[in-house]
Amino acid sequence: MSTHKPAAILDPTRRRFLQKSFVGMGWVLSGGVLTRCGGSEAVSVSNIGALGPLQDPDENGIRLPEGFTSRVIARSSELVGASGHRWHPAPDGGAVFTTEDGGWIYVSNAEVPAEIGGGASAVRFSADGEIVDAYSILSGTSINCAGGPTPWGTWLSCEEKDDGRVWECDPLGNTAAAVRPALGVFQHEAVAIDLDGQVAYLTEDVGDGGFYRFLADANADLTAGELQIAEVVGEGPEGIIEWRTVPDPSASSTPTRRQVSSSTAFDGGEGIWYYGGIVYFSTKGDNRIWAHETRSSALSILYDAATSSTPILTGVDNVTVSPAGDVLVAEDGGNMEIVAIAADGAIAPLLQVTGQDESEITGPAFGPSLDRLYFSSQRGTLGFITGVDGVTYEVSGPFFS
Repeated sequence: MSTHKPAAILDPTRRRFLQKSFVGMGWVLSGGVLTRCGGSEAVSVSNIGALGPLQDPDENGIRLPEGFTSRVIARSSELVGASGHRWHPAPDGGAVFTTEDGGWIYVSNAEVPAEIGGGASAVRFSADGEIVDAYSILSGTSINCAGGPTPWGTWLSCEEKDDGRVWECDPLGNTAAAVRPALGVFQHEAVAIDLDGQVAYLTEDVGDGGFYRFLADANADLTAGELQIAEVVGEGPEGIIEWRTVPDPSASSTPTRRQVSSSTAFDGGEGIWYYGGIVYFSTKGDNRIWAHETRSSALSILYDAATSSTPILTGVDNVTVSPAGDVLVAEDGGNMEIVAIAADGAIAPLLQVTGQDESEITGPAFGPSLDRLYFSSQRGTLGFITGVDGVTYEVSGPFFS
């Protein structure tokens, strides 16, 4: 853990309280977030902090704890199952959505220019986990990096380029994707929506990037509202966030991050996730995981590779949080691991992809029964030969018991 431990956010007792709030409730993922579902199997306790050492690589080159298995869901440029849809290049951010027939959908971005397949695609699963379809949900966009699910069941796909925008997509593919310019024009990385559906938090992937929030004028409607940028008030990197209005979200003459002179720069904003009143996000330039408690406006460092007594997590990138409060961080580089910061503070690798050292892990997301985890290796074994060797995986096992 980092040596920075403000009690308001990092006290393990507080994190265990959040964990216990889910015990026995029978939660499933709907619209990418947890909702209560009567009659579903209850989540009792997280095993993520105590799964034991990683075993030798399996047939897919993945090191997993004992009792876990992996399978390949899709490969870039290859047909997905019997769908007739070719999986996109350079798979990046992703999320899971439930369907009315008891199945689910995994959506994934393509971090490549429009001319070679930028956008996002989806794989649909039946209730028993079989692949039944795959299709595009967004096309004609560029450098779609991460993004985030909304509580109302859509996927927000972010373009990571100077004139990048956020696109709202239908995971079913029935409704055309729509751009949401009110969320700003900048090098978007990821988005997290609070459970009330009216506040969005956004990261920016540049060395002096901003940390933003968007106050929507209406619930579950991102077409209009106010974009704000964070100013951290304090004597160090941690402190209290004061939000400042971004005068011109369209960045017609000045980049959004430079419109408020007092705003605080974050070194390469990456993944972000909202859980239990806390917004967790990563910054790759300094290998930190941050925690912003929305009620108190406090900002703290949850993990810092430079000061941690167990600095096994480097190359921090995409982030997701389990229903028990375990923060899962995918590495871009590092040891090609997904590393878990458990609710009790323990830090341990959850899995490792071997033989793909020039790739990065992207898009971690739990399936609705919480015994499956989806993610991708963006560049596969061929590394920086753009996008031709991405692989999307499913790992199954007792994450919870």
